[in-house]
Amino acid sequence: MAIVNVTDQNFAAETAEGLVLADFWAPWCGPCKMIAPVLEDIDAELSDKVKIVKLDVDENQETAGKFGVMSIPTLLLFKDGNVVDQVVGFQPKEALVDVINKHA
Repeated sequence: MAIVNVTDQNFAAETAEGLVLADFWAPWCGPCKMIAPVLEDIDAELSDKVKIVKLDVDENQETAGKFGVMSIPTLLLFKDGNVVDQVVGFQPKEALVDVINKHA
């Protein structure tokens, strides 16, 4: 499964079912660029467990505000539409996999 770019309009629908890791990011954010290949690795290895979506906070401020995202990257883990975990800032792959596995 490929990483899906989402917007304010389709965010709720894309995070409504199953386990979804939402990456709140912006193109100018250095740590966001560092975490992107980590998320691609996780998607390649765990696509059967978790769907990954990316939301550009500059273009989709409504959703970022709804979830109180103050710094990026912020990763929210949704399970059936509800936030079950949150990670702020760059994290190594192992730490993110641990968060996902805790809720899978």
